[in-house]
Amino acid sequence: MAAAHDQASSSSSSTSSGLKSYEVFLSFHGEDVRTNFADHLYCALDRTGIRTYRDEDKLPKGETIGPELISAIQDSIISIPILSDNYASSKWCLNELTQISNCRKTQKQIVFPIFYKVEPTEVRNQRRKYEEAFLEYEYQRSVDESQKDLVEKYVEGLEGLQMNKLNTEIIQKWKEALREVGVLNGWHLKEGMYEGKLVKEVVKTVWTTLNKRLLPVSNKLVGIQNAIEEMLMRLDIESGDRKIVGIHGLGGIGKTTIAKVVCDTVFSHFEGYKFIENVRENASKFGIPYLQNQLINDLLKEENQNITDVGAGIKVIQQRYCNKKVLIVLDDVDQDDQVKSLAGDREWFGNGSKIIITTRNKNILIAQKPDSIYEPKVMEFDDSLKLFSQYAFGRDQPLEGYFDLSKAMVESTGGLPLALRVIGSSLFDEKKKAVWKDKLKQMQKFPNDHVMKSLKISYDGLEYVEKQMFLDTALFFIGMNKDIACYIWEGCDFFPQAGLEVLCKKSLVTINEDDNLRMHDMLRDLGRFIVCQESIQKPGQRSRIWSQKEVFEVLVKQTVGIEYTFVICCEEFVN
Repeated sequence: MAAAHDQASSSSSSTSSGLKSYEVFLSFHGEDVRTNFADHLYCALDRTGIRTYRDEDKLPKGETIGPELISAIQDSIISIPILSDNYASSKWCLNELTQISNCRKTQKQIVFPIFYKVEPTEVRNQRRKYEEAFLEYEYQRSVDESQKDLVEKYVEGLEGLQMNKLNTEIIQKWKEALREVGVLNGWHLKEGMYEGKLVKEVVKTVWTTLNKRLLPVSNKLVGIQNAIEEMLMRLDIESGDRKIVGIHGLGGIGKTTIAKVVCDTVFSHFEGYKFIENVRENASKFGIPYLQNQLINDLLKEENQNITDVGAGIKVIQQRYCNKKVLIVLDDVDQDDQVKSLAGDREWFGNGSKIIITTRNKNILIAQKPDSIYEPKVMEFDDSLKLFSQYAFGRDQPLEGYFDLSKAMVESTGGLPLALRVIGSSLFDEKKKAVWKDKLKQMQKFPNDHVMKSLKISYDGLEYVEKQMFLDTALFFIGMNKDIACYIWEGCDFFPQAGLEVLCKKSLVTINEDDNLRMHDMLRDLGRFIVCQESIQKPGQRSRIWSQKEVFEVLVKQTVGIEYTFVICCEEFVN
């Protein structure tokens, strides 16, 4: 039928560029279902982001459908005819159905019929109201044939005058379309059944059929399936329990991607869902009420809400969600009050609600008393190489002759998905091996700015003493027993136990089973990068020196400037 949005002009241009103007075409008899079932279905599809074409009385009516409507049917991926009692009494509807049937055969269009309070046999065999409609059409056809004979007898040269008249061929096409659609799998809504339940089922099926993603996620997903399965197990979607599940890890490990894919996978199980992205950044820029408005307006479709006070926002969320089963994702949280203002208590939400929180700071999750915390691991080498190759070569493995260079690139990232994507993309379509070799040397000396910027967010959130402990670990203490490191830090008047706890909770440092300090390679490079920025040209004016070459230059060649340096690594000279 007609458009949800008046987009006649965009239809042809979208089609020519390969993008369908509409995803779903609704065909229905207006008097039967326009203001009830068809409207509810359209609104549900529209809320889900599915572009749907329906008749809103904007098109001129007649017995034949025009080019705009034909284009809308042809451009749609799915057609849903709502076959009600009086559907067959409308020539307009039957012409639409004939066009839909043609598209199913010629364009492999998907057709999901809904038998609305009629039996499928009535449709395909033209019984009851459908039989009555065709008896009327046969009568009209006989009248039209009589009129045609009279016109041809007395008037010549009136080509096109009878174009809208019924004939046997048109009626047979209508019957054939009804027979074909009448045997397709769809839905049968009988008297007394709940329409709202069927609407949800239709939307879920359409969404799945379109393979539509709720959120923009790269199609280059590698090695993520185990993480998704682990999250689904922790969320226990089918249970009626309210759950909070955290995803904790360093920047670039894939927390947001995992949360997006999980949200795409399970959103249809909920009455509402909302993915609030970049909570840290947006709360800092716009304030928490801005995020509360997102949650209320998008999830509840309340466009007139304008929360300006955090307390008022909390009250609205509590009142409106208490009986609603919802899925909420808070992405990249860095302050406890952000969670408290958006999803402060499980009891705010209805039974079966699930809340996912991603953060670099484990303490934020612990404060929420989550049901579980999932911590993604870095990628294995084979998966790392595949992901890197997809971005660097557009395929799952390196080109011939590039394996060793690709292997070195991948090893330099330490299996961090963000680094693999950024570095792989920077080499896309670059076939000169000399450039690859220079890029590898550059990465080893000067880490990628984009990756460093992402990782440095966690560093910037540390206190002064914690920053010093991080830099010490990155440059000197990796592999050192934590007790020895703590002894050294105590001599610096630091508070090593408390500081180390913070570094571990923010995934900046780990402690292995032997109580030795460990750190991701990219975080090690971040520490070196930060110290280098203290004085790029004069190593003697940096707080720490770890390179054998630079230590030699400072101690032997420089006579001034070393007074700024308070740590020099002499291990290589001792060895």
